Amino acid sequence: MNVQARRARISVFIKARRRNADAGSMRMHRAMRRAFACALAAIPLLAGLAMTALPFAPAEARPEPGKASRASHFTLGNGMQVVVIPDHRAPVVTHMVWYRVGAADEPPGKSGIAHFLEHLMFKGTDKIPPGAFSKIVARLGGQDNAFTGHDVTAYHQRVAKQHLKRMMEMEADRMVNLRLAEKDVVTERDVILEERRSRVDNSPASILSEQVMAALYLSHPYGRPVIGWEHEIAKLNRKDALAFYKRFYAPNNAILVVAGDVTADAVRKLAEATYGRIAPVENASRQPRPQEPRQRAPRRVILKDARAGKATLERHYLAPSYTTAEPGEAEALSLLMKIAASGATSRLYKTLVVKEKKASSAGGWYSGTGLDSGRIGLYAVAADGVTIAEVEAALDRVLEEIVENGVTREELERARKAYIAEFVYASDSQSRLARRYGWALATGRSIADIESLPERIGKVSLADIQRVAKRYLVPARSVTGLLLPLRKPQARREGDAPRPRDARKS
Repeated sequence: MNVQARRARISVFIKARRRNADAGSMRMHRAMRRAFACALAAIPLLAGLAMTALPFAPAEARPEPGKASRASHFTLGNGMQVVVIPDHRAPVVTHMVWYRVGAADEPPGKSGIAHFLEHLMFKGTDKIPPGAFSKIVARLGGQDNAFTGHDVTAYHQRVAKQHLKRMMEMEADRMVNLRLAEKDVVTERDVILEERRSRVDNSPASILSEQVMAALYLSHPYGRPVIGWEHEIAKLNRKDALAFYKRFYAPNNAILVVAGDVTADAVRKLAEATYGRIAPVENASRQPRPQEPRQRAPRRVILKDARAGKATLERHYLAPSYTTAEPGEAEALSLLMKIAASGATSRLYKTLVVKEKKASSAGGWYSGTGLDSGRIGLYAVAADGVTIAEVEAALDRVLEEIVENGVTREELERARKAYIAEFVYASDSQSRLARRYGWALATGRSIADIESLPERIGKVSLADIQRVAKRYLVPARSVTGLLLPLRKPQARREGDAPRPRDARKS
């Protein structure tokens, strides 16, 4: 196959199996992710439309006293957890299988193997020919996809409810019966290398984010990119993939989530007849990961690139996640960042973009879904004629004001209402409900944690906001990345006098 044909095949393949980025296989630029999340929250999602949702979507409300939980939860005899979320508005179901393994669980020197295996899971079994899995789902009128994060790998389908049994049979089959031909492994590795080149190497913003993340984590494997480092991807092979597959892909290391026009009893019967027949695997759970030492000094990453349009600042602070935070801290961090940096009403946007006009864009977020830790992120794009040093100084002033004086009651209540509004819209989506429960359970949280989140958000006080700001907006816990345009020297026009350097060479 010539190079042009091969690249065309790779392009078609990537477009046909688009991966989730935040959560997904690759980190998209953070500003784009937040804008996309806001756009989703503004649209009541149609029951028949499969949408990709960010893993940090607000959780389901705690039921009123005396009212049963929306979700049913039970465990099969082989250790596989099952969650059922009834939604009878349309005769469709979302079927997801979550594995408690991700890029942070990869062996040293094998970065990208979790994401690589995700691709290879579509290469077939004895019952399903290579490449046929998605075609079968499509012929049934459904949609399917998969994604990899640092902590999880998930596979999902959206189909009419009468095809749920077929989806369970297919997923149960490839949980234990994956068949990999050497030529398929080599071809898929080339696809992933091309994916990395197109999504990371061709994007200065993505390169900067990757380098900032590597600097933020001094010991923890969250510093490795989910897609992997290029030189390590190039060495991944069939043996590596099968070893990872046999180690982690097991019912006792998986969570089944079904949302839609179903009942818990019906799902239990189907699950026992399909997944329930698979034997558990000894020692399938992940091992404890290296933890972060005390961080003692701020770090800076500077990337100069001729492809960069405007100077950009990106900063991350290490913070706890919902799994690791002390009671109330993660909720306070969520509201802090909504006030400080989320959207056009945030302190950061109003100051840098509207009032001082030092930035053309600015924002931030709190990412709290990690198993071992979370982080605070901020970004700003310099306006024309403004230096990145001026932008950074303005950003620091906004943060210092919050740390020293806190936020107002009006800001807190507005942020709280916005959070609840996002929760309501997310609850309208069958697929986002499935992701909400699946992601939380796969990262060590419980059904009770998920369903009590709005109640806990309602208890966050002004003092809580200022306390977490003082504790976590600390320079020593941060990495600041600068993306600076690299201007190419202008070519000397015919007739111009030679520059001194030219004269010395003549």
